[in-house]
Amino acid sequence: MSKKFAKTPEPPYYAVLFTAQRSEGDHGYGAMAEKMHQMALAAPGCLGAESAYDAGGFGFTLSYWKDEDAIQTWKADADHLGAQRLGKARWYEHYTIRVARVERAYSGPEGR
Repeated sequence: MSKKFAKTPEPPYYAVLFTAQRSEGDHGYGAMAEKMHQMALAAPGCLGAESAYDAGGFGFTLSYWKDEDAIQTWKADADHLGAQRLGKARWYEHYTIRVARVERAYSGPEGR
């Protein structure tokens, strides 16, 4: 399995789906995105994350969490709140966040 895939436990667990259209220019985004990714992975209850963006700046980050309390704790983290403010002001034309409970998970084709 590719290192790009998060290794998650057996469900149930939660997923936060962050889909965004980036604004033009970096304006410090790359460094902050890497910092937030590493901080999220180290946060209590984070199970992993996956991310991809295309050349036009449209992309997503999926993060996986043990429970809703862990998601709320990460959402309220002071550094994360600062990054959210910068995202609204500098980095995103539009974004959508969805939170879902994962009930089933499987992969393939080797797992058929």
